[in-house]
Amino acid sequence: MSFTLLSSPLQGFTDFRFRNAINKYFGGIDTYYSPYIRLNGKLVIKSSYERDLLPENNVGLEVIPQVITNDAEEFLFVAKYVRQLGYKELNWNLGCPYPMVTKSGMGSGLISNTEKINHILDRAHSETDIIVSMKMRLGYDTTEEILDVLPILDTYPLKNIAIHARIGKQLYKGGVHLDAFQQCIDNTKHKLYYNGDITSVTGFRKMQQRFPSIDHWMIGRGLISDPFLPSMIKNDSLEYPKNKMELFNAFHDTLYEGYSESLSGQAHILLKMHHLWEYFSVIFSNPHKTYKNIKKTKSIRNYEATVKEIITKE
Repeated sequence: MSFTLLSSPLQGFTDFRFRNAINKYFGGIDTYYSPYIRLNGKLVIKSSYERDLLPENNVGLEVIPQVITNDAEEFLFVAKYVRQLGYKELNWNLGCPYPMVTKSGMGSGLISNTEKINHILDRAHSETDIIVSMKMRLGYDTTEEILDVLPILDTYPLKNIAIHARIGKQLYKGGVHLDAFQQCIDNTKHKLYYNGDITSVTGFRKMQQRFPSIDHWMIGRGLISDPFLPSMIKNDSLEYPKNKMELFNAFHDTLYEGYSESLSGQAHILLKMHHLWEYFSVIFSNPHKTYKNIKKTKSIRNYEATVKEIITKE
């Protein structure tokens, strides 16, 4: 059975530089979701969001913009903005689990507010021609919350609903709720995409067996930890390419150069790379030691030397 792999959006990670580098060196991802646009009450698009979505920064990629909001005016404003850039679809984030988002009634903190969801979708469909898709969790407090929303979503022509099979309160801790995801399949007419804990080829095969009707799979943290994973899944192979470290090195250097140009000051660049290595270290033979050595680097020169040493040793 043919299937589609999608890159789940992660704030601070999956920007256009990351997407282009993944696509260039590894492939395997069919569609990328951009990290969400958040307006904070002002109908103004920040320049960082603008850069991330400019068509010239996403050549050869299929990208779907995302918005996080609990306000209809904001939704309509972003929909109009992305349409001007040539995008036909806008994904609405009802999945983000972070307290600073959920406490203000957005992301997974909005799932229990069926009235507001209905109001925003009603206006989106009656006042714009944007295609709407959803990215959700099962709920914030319980996995049942989504079951109250699905009948409302069924009244709109949504393109799809991507569900991360956790609740917001979990953040990224604990396991995924597969039975609850199955309940969603049984209780909606919409096309569902699966998201959550796809971190290995073996794990992916198990998910495919568990949910034979699903043919769209979203990879989030698993892609940052192991950029080889999508192409290995596509090739149904457990083998890494022979030139694994050569490819990773080229990928790393492309990202590093990009961030060195766009971020000001050594501290910012190092912070960015340290965050990435928290994930990258997973594909090395001693992840804990690898990350520890990276985290200890306090200067650009020191960082570059450490990376070179780590990659040479593998």
